[in-house]
Amino acid sequence: MKEQIYFGTYTKKTSQGIYHAFLDTDTAQVSTPQVAITVENPTYLTITDQTLLTVAKEGPLGGIAAYELADDSYVLTDDALVAGPNPCYVAFDKKRSLVYTANYHKGQIDVYRLNNDKTLTLCDSVVQTGYGPRKEQDGSHVHYTDLTPDGRLAVVDLGNDTVSTYDISAEGKLAPVSILKTKAGLGPRHLVFAPDKKTAYLVGELSSTVSVLDYDLTTGAFYLRQTVSTIPDDWTEHNGAAAIRISNDGRFVYVSNRGHNSLAVFEVLDGELKLIQHLTTHGDFPRDFALDPTERFILVANQNTDNATLYTRDQETGLLACCQKDIPLPEGVCVYFK
Repeated sequence: MKEQIYFGTYTKKTSQGIYHAFLDTDTAQVSTPQVAITVENPTYLTITDQTLLTVAKEGPLGGIAAYELADDSYVLTDDALVAGPNPCYVAFDKKRSLVYTANYHKGQIDVYRLNNDKTLTLCDSVVQTGYGPRKEQDGSHVHYTDLTPDGRLAVVDLGNDTVSTYDISAEGKLAPVSILKTKAGLGPRHLVFAPDKKTAYLVGELSSTVSVLDYDLTTGAFYLRQTVSTIPDDWTEHNGAAAIRISNDGRFVYVSNRGHNSLAVFEVLDGELKLIQHLTTHGDFPRDFALDPTERFILVANQNTDNATLYTRDQETGLLACCQKDIPLPEGVCVYFK
């Protein structure tokens, strides 16, 4: 079986935009990625039905763009670009036909409607405030905006050490519900939910940690249960934890480490996380990774060394083993299986 993969990238050196490749699950090999869409700095993307939504940049303008996927072609249907830096995260709400973006540099959440003709209309913008004790926390730095299991919006802010929850109206307006203040300097980055819908896992970029959170489906509030390190105790050089993923059965959580250049594998035991494996990403600065639809493989993108690495995954133990190295991918920062 061949699975489609899309890669978001930076375009600061040689990358030309969004790349496309295939994973052959029978041979456990990824094809050489090819340019699919020429666009500036498409650092994060998502796909809904036949529409690809991506972060985009055009000179001094930043925002998002929508492309229609049809017969191996990519047609730009609309973009929403304004003066200033582009967002770092984009998510789609199929029930409401809304798009949510996180703008790290502006500390801003934007909500767009994806109209029937695949054009984009801005519905709401919210600017967060606050700061933390680390040099990277000079102000709000929203890094993640995505849905909770009960249809609220969870917002993770690296700059002010918060995880906020917002109600969303049918018109795409946001209303604050709850705020979890993490430990100062944690630098929260991304969030994933467990299948029980009441447990979430929060990666702390600046602290190289992952935290177990309890989520109250009634109030929309988060509560801290546990925090563990994503790197070995004897690692003293710089590290920034990045992407976090969870298996569909909720038994295993995976985190990438930029600096230690590894994937950390955790098993969920009695509601808490236990580290069971560290393994190299065979490259520098593993920004993002993803489980394929079968969950038999994990594919990681190493931004600084322009390569990707494929692992087989034991679905019973959660453990990984490298099966393909040095897949050529320029400035890879997002991995998405269609």
